[in-house]
Amino acid sequence: MTTLIDTIGSPQDLRKLSLEQLEALAEEIRRHILETVARTGGHLASSLGAVELTIALHYVFNTPHDRIVWDVGHQSYAHKILTGRAEAFTTMRQQGGLSGFPKREESTYDTFNVGHSSTSISAALGMAQASCLSAQPRKVIAVIGDGSLMAGMALEGLNYAGHIQKDLIVVLNDNEMSISPNVGALSSSLSRIISGQAYNRFRDNAHQLLHKIPGIGDSVSRIARQGEDFIKGLFVPGLIFDAFGFNYIGPILGHRFDVLVENLRNIKKLNGPILLHVITKKGRGYAPAEKNPTYFHGVGPFDRDSGKPVGGAAPASYTAVFGRTLLRLAETDARVVAITAGMTTGTGLEEFEKKFAGRFFDVGIAEQHAVTFAAGLAAEGFRPVVAIYSTFLQRSYDQVLHDVCMQNLPVIFMLDRAGLVGEDGPTHHGLFDIAYLRPLPNITFMAPRDENELQHMLYTALQLNGPVAIRYPRGSGYGVPLDQHLRMLQCGRAEELRQGGDAAMFAIGATVYPALDAAKRLEADGIRCAVVNSRFIKPLDAQMLRAYADTARLLVTVEESMLQCGFGSAVLEHLQQSGSAVPLLRLGVPDTLVAHGTQKQQRARCGIDGDGIYAAVRAVFAKMP
Repeated sequence: MTTLIDTIGSPQDLRKLSLEQLEALAEEIRRHILETVARTGGHLASSLGAVELTIALHYVFNTPHDRIVWDVGHQSYAHKILTGRAEAFTTMRQQGGLSGFPKREESTYDTFNVGHSSTSISAALGMAQASCLSAQPRKVIAVIGDGSLMAGMALEGLNYAGHIQKDLIVVLNDNEMSISPNVGALSSSLSRIISGQAYNRFRDNAHQLLHKIPGIGDSVSRIARQGEDFIKGLFVPGLIFDAFGFNYIGPILGHRFDVLVENLRNIKKLNGPILLHVITKKGRGYAPAEKNPTYFHGVGPFDRDSGKPVGGAAPASYTAVFGRTLLRLAETDARVVAITAGMTTGTGLEEFEKKFAGRFFDVGIAEQHAVTFAAGLAAEGFRPVVAIYSTFLQRSYDQVLHDVCMQNLPVIFMLDRAGLVGEDGPTHHGLFDIAYLRPLPNITFMAPRDENELQHMLYTALQLNGPVAIRYPRGSGYGVPLDQHLRMLQCGRAEELRQGGDAAMFAIGATVYPALDAAKRLEADGIRCAVVNSRFIKPLDAQMLRAYADTARLLVTVEESMLQCGFGSAVLEHLQQSGSAVPLLRLGVPDTLVAHGTQKQQRARCGIDGDGIYAAVRAVFAKMP
């Protein structure tokens, strides 16, 4: 049986459908998204909520000539299906398959690579300006969520767009605010009037005429504008966007094709910066996701009927162990406060928020503010713990350097999702934190070999009187027993796990256990290899490095981060400064973007799993005399 999806090879096919057919298409797309994400995992709730909006945008605008820029990309699954990727959609987030985010290399309809929030307005404004410079008229649309809009970069983009007054359409996809049907109907009716050409032509002509009245024209026009804003403000929460220089339209119902299409067609005829406020519901059409949109924001494979995750019970995640440990420490130390940037659940702080509401701060998608806010707390004697994904801390690099490290303030950065993160791919890998944090003054930088060591590192960090960063991977720990008594680790001291005289592997964090596995296999080949759990990226254990540099035939560093400026580079610098001539083999992530796939696949591709480490060391010894 042929479905509507089968007939859509591109948005050009979509535009042949009637509004009634669009309703049926939306249901088919929802089923396709749900079936795929239940098997592969992905960002479900946001994509289900944006189906009608996505269809309407491609239906009204001449994409790809007209540009659509998605913010973050969590809501872009329907966009992929409508732009020639319906059949390949089942490969999404799998090795060799479609990316889970818009990607320019994947389709001409993906106008900008995204993955981090709040970039869409600035990027779209750049495209709008490029359209003017190249004399190629086109409409440019930025689609941004209500959470992303509150970030500083988005507000900077709004401010400049209102200043230069280029043709830019910002669609605010608001899936948090609720409106009653009556208010929605009234507001939608008013919005269609406000977006219509007749209203806008009348308004502009009226103000031009008022300006021409000798002596009093400017004053009367200003009063008229104030009255217009007052009447408009009775019905719509748009005055703040008017202040930014935008023509605000909305809110409108985001699951009604008649409302969406009429407003978008009206807006298409207007000039200047316009903000369309659309109300949608996260998880639309799938009851478990509507009930718990936070869980289904980014979800692993699940049973479609029940909404429950598939697979057996796994060991506690690093995230969960961090959250429980911080809770323990906060119970005995009133100085401890927790900060996150819009990721309470993702960073394991739900229980902390419940128990210590007055000491918990979710600042929204505002990483720069989170860091300097923490610095202010630390300056007044508190011990702020900033829980943030490694990839997102990149957004606040200057604040980490200038506001924390230069002042030597005791802020603790818990870098979740450090290393390779799997299916989310290059935009979410936490591969650069060692390279960008290691050079900073005063910082102590650690990485645990397992979840038990993570809790000791957090305890240690609270005893140090300066900035500390702890990086740990995404996913489950090893299931090792957790010590009940937390202990202080000696700063800058590594842990020798295995002795050997031929080679010494200095592994850090998630690579320690693979290094142990490789060492056991190397011993069977006659290569005796020591394994050191380095623990500290900064400061290094210079004493242990020197001891092995004097006795081993080969030193090996292993890290789940970029090789450039990474942990291995720190060891190399130390060996050069100490005058050691021992050969050094550095294993880590090469100078490339690691494509999406499972973490296991990615580690194998980078040669930092047990097989890769074994093969690399064995190859070096095979060439030795």
